Amino acid sequence: MITPGERSPDPRSLGDAPVDPLSLLEADTTLAAAQPLLELVERYFAETGTGEGPVSTWHSAEAIADRLAADMPRHARPLAEVARRLSSLLLVDVNRLAHPMYIGHQVSAPLPAAVWTDALISALNQSQAVREMSPAFTPLEYQVIEWMTDLVGWDGRAGGTMTSGGTEATQTALLAARARAIPDVWARGVGTNPPVLVCGEHAHYAVTRAAGVMGLGQSHVVVVPSESQRMSIPAMRERLQSLRDAGKSVMAVVATAGCTATGAFDDLEAVADACDEFADTNGPLWLHVDAAHGGGAMLSARERPRVRGIHRARSVAWDPHKTLLLPLAAGMLLMREEHDLERAYAQSAPYLFTPSQDARAWDMGPRSFQCSRRADVLKVWVAFERYGADALAAVYEKLCDMARYLHERLSQHEEFTPLHVPESNILCFSWQPPGITDATERDTLTNALRERYNRSGRGWITATTLDGRRVLRITVMNARTGREHLDALVAGLESEAKRVMS
Repeated sequence: MITPGERSPDPRSLGDAPVDPLSLLEADTTLAAAQPLLELVERYFAETGTGEGPVSTWHSAEAIADRLAADMPRHARPLAEVARRLSSLLLVDVNRLAHPMYIGHQVSAPLPAAVWTDALISALNQSQAVREMSPAFTPLEYQVIEWMTDLVGWDGRAGGTMTSGGTEATQTALLAARARAIPDVWARGVGTNPPVLVCGEHAHYAVTRAAGVMGLGQSHVVVVPSESQRMSIPAMRERLQSLRDAGKSVMAVVATAGCTATGAFDDLEAVADACDEFADTNGPLWLHVDAAHGGGAMLSARERPRVRGIHRARSVAWDPHKTLLLPLAAGMLLMREEHDLERAYAQSAPYLFTPSQDARAWDMGPRSFQCSRRADVLKVWVAFERYGADALAAVYEKLCDMARYLHERLSQHEEFTPLHVPESNILCFSWQPPGITDATERDTLTNALRERYNRSGRGWITATTLDGRRVLRITVMNARTGREHLDALVAGLESEAKRVMS
């Protein structure tokens, strides 16, 4: 027997003797065997918690690929040795999202309780496609989805499904909208005159991707210009009127709650009013809200006014793996009418999906794009059980507060200028290099500054193009990030800016 703290013995046979694969598997089932890997997680949390060390890597992809070049392993190694190799070959070059100076993409520094839960999800390996393959977690998914539809403000007719993220959620919602607009689409296709999608210019690429995947074509996506990074309501109404005059049907209108570029929220009440006004023979236009990033506002009494009117949507995409700080992947699609999900897909698979004898059809597969799907709902449930909705709301508010603090910090800066008031945890700001008036040169220098700052190891930020200009962008996705870290960001950018200009 292995006592706690001891390492499992090396299960490899000596020489060329046959290896018993079961002995290898059984040797790895103990907590002691897992300890080398668990220690890597613990060390990562501890090291990043201090705020010391590099945030990312300065090595090129080619350099890392050269380091990894080797033949496929043919013989077993002790798990402790694998952990050592993993640490030396790979972990030295990861993005350390839990470091408070990582203020980059919309990928979170995940909640510790959810991190540990991921191992349990993998060990149990339940598939959410069919209830008999996940007897406990299928009802759990229905319960968690019910929590979320209650947050939106819907009644007992609502439902939904977990997804890999907002892209899948939006595509599934638009497939359901397509089925309403073209009832025989699964049998006959979209035809030669398909309906159009309407969205804002800052909508996520998931909308145009869905248009391509569904056979509508990107030419059938009508883009509405923005006012202050939000979809312009007058322009949207003008587009809808023009489409009506031209005899074109609208499959769905997509509004955004927390757009990727700036975190701005569309005026959902006004968009819903327009969807009601331009109703067609199917009723009000289908309103889909992409709240993949901004859905966390629904938890916060302070931030919830930004999603006022979301209950009027027909479908909502939300990614708890963003501002609820869960490990990838934990997305979801919420539907005001649960039966709409049945229209999104229309497969017959008697080897998998069988008619239910229950009052409720529990199988998730017929309503979800994925068949083999992890029980990611478990980490959502554990996060709420461990921290509670109030603490998760407070985390979301802090993320937003940090973006607003940086806005205040830069408002009086001589070279760095905030470009909008943050509505969530995202802020875009420009750099005006002294003496540089040419726009192309300024964009080149901005890219150079960001690359130099990130390679320095001091921190990590992103960039985007806003109103034709290359600008810097931060997204606060770490509960550890405080004012002192944003002060350090400004100091680091100032220092690197001087080097770029020299």
